[in-house]
Amino acid sequence: MRKFSFFRSIHVKFVIIYVLLILVAMQIIGAYFVKELEQTLKTNFQTSLKARVNLLGYNIVEEMDKVRTADDTTLEADIKKTLRDFSAVDISEVRVIDAKTLKILGTSDPNNQGLVGQRTTDLLVKQSLVLEEDQSSIKIDPKTGHRIWVLSTPIKSGNKVIGSIYVVAKIENVFEQMKTINRIFATGTAIALSITAVLGILLAQTITRPIADMKKQALEMAKGNFSRKVKVYGNDEIGTLAITFNNLTKKLQEAQAMTEGERRKLSSVLSFMTDGVIATDRKGRVILINEPAAEMLNVSRETVLSQPIVSLLGLDDTYSFEDLLEEKDSKILDYSTKAEPFILRANFSVIQKETGFVNGLIAVLHDITEQEKINEERREFVANVSHELRTPLTSMRSYLEALAEGAWQDAEIAPKFLEVTRTETERMIRLVNDLLQLSKMDSTDYILTKEWVNFVDFFHRIIDRLEMTKEQNVTFKRELPKQAIFVEIDADKLTQVLYNIISNAMKYSPEGGQITFSIKEQEDHIIVSISDEGMGIPKENIGKIFTRFYRVDKARSRKLGGTGLGLAIAKEMVNAHGGTIWAVSEEGKGTEISFTLPYDVAEEDEWS
Repeated sequence: MRKFSFFRSIHVKFVIIYVLLILVAMQIIGAYFVKELEQTLKTNFQTSLKARVNLLGYNIVEEMDKVRTADDTTLEADIKKTLRDFSAVDISEVRVIDAKTLKILGTSDPNNQGLVGQRTTDLLVKQSLVLEEDQSSIKIDPKTGHRIWVLSTPIKSGNKVIGSIYVVAKIENVFEQMKTINRIFATGTAIALSITAVLGILLAQTITRPIADMKKQALEMAKGNFSRKVKVYGNDEIGTLAITFNNLTKKLQEAQAMTEGERRKLSSVLSFMTDGVIATDRKGRVILINEPAAEMLNVSRETVLSQPIVSLLGLDDTYSFEDLLEEKDSKILDYSTKAEPFILRANFSVIQKETGFVNGLIAVLHDITEQEKINEERREFVANVSHELRTPLTSMRSYLEALAEGAWQDAEIAPKFLEVTRTETERMIRLVNDLLQLSKMDSTDYILTKEWVNFVDFFHRIIDRLEMTKEQNVTFKRELPKQAIFVEIDADKLTQVLYNIISNAMKYSPEGGQITFSIKEQEDHIIVSISDEGMGIPKENIGKIFTRFYRVDKARSRKLGGTGLGLAIAKEMVNAHGGTIWAVSEEGKGTEISFTLPYDVAEEDEWS
């Protein structure tokens, strides 16, 4: 039993594995040896050939120096003789090239004697002449398909390159030797691998089987399945590991169930919260952010993790993380732009252990944009109403005090004072009526009483009525279509809209001016336009004229009895009809107010 228990030891098993690994390492060493041997054989071949070429170069230099002033024919003949003596089994051809003319002065191949006297185009020759150093490469002989080694060596006379020796050598023999050596190593490697495979199969089963079981169990645990257990195969170290693994699985199952329950609670709370929540670690880096917070800050949840919270909230210029830990009051974060207001209120809470150690910070974000907007509008509305009421009341009080002090007895002054008081009273009544109208439209139960109306006739009647009652010298120009256009509208409300717009055009038109009325028919709506030739509206104020109590020329508006609510009421009523209203103006040339109304061509055809 002791004998078999010895082999149960994991140490003995690993020793056997190491022995097998050494065997594989020997094969790797063998492969490295073959590679190095191949390189050595090629190097020896090339070194030997270069030595012979250098000797040949010495002879060629003597020939070229000796006949430098003689005929080229004599030089070529001497070189041919020299090359004939330079013959070997491993050399296919040797050429000598002149450096100045790049002409081939001679070749050792009797079949290529026609090349003598011609200019060479070989790139290796040119490179060796320019760089003044040996250039070589291994190529495939197109005639035999064998590998050849091509060498181009510059010929120097003193420090001057006078030519080049071009050698084509048979290097295939080196590779044939390596094939033989590779076959020997391949045979030995195959035998070694066969033995290693048999031993590995027999020995690895005792180790890999329990490890494979634990691998399967680990994969199941990763999927959330903790019900499976690892089989214990023995009492060795791996068996003890399997028992410990099963105990760990049980404890992880209990911990995972508890964590999952808490996670679901927290996820449910964070998901259904309308406020944004951000949690940090003890260094102030974001570790959690819920979806509302990511939407409020217009960031991606993945990109902000590990980012400092002061940078995320845009407070890094004024606050540090330590300042936020000591902050007791909420902070107002104003992300408003010119186009759109956006204000958040941030409340901070420190996460601490019982020992006082700070674990992190919780920031809760509330969107208070609408609240601030409502508060601002309320303050502005109260201020505007107070101002609009105070002006006529102050004027009335002044005139009434004058009448009470005896001005009523003056037959000339008293009627004027009473007329001013009546005018201011009517102005206040108009203001209150406009405020009541806006209040009704702001209520949720505001309903339009719509009916089908020929808008062209409807527009003509309103223009006729105002044209008959006008007091200014203003010309009305109508550019209205002759055919009927039926739209579904609340006639009373649209009458008020047109009265407000046309009244403004008449008020601000100069003497002798012209007011133009037009209707344009589009695919799904009509465009109604009223333009005047008045003083116009500055470009920076054009977008504000539909705001309540807004006046471009406040002094003139009050003088003409305006409340600053006419266009605001017109906008609310047009929007209630499903249309839009806008203004186009140019200072000194006039203003055009346009609005759209929904128009259904199919309904028009039915009326026709």
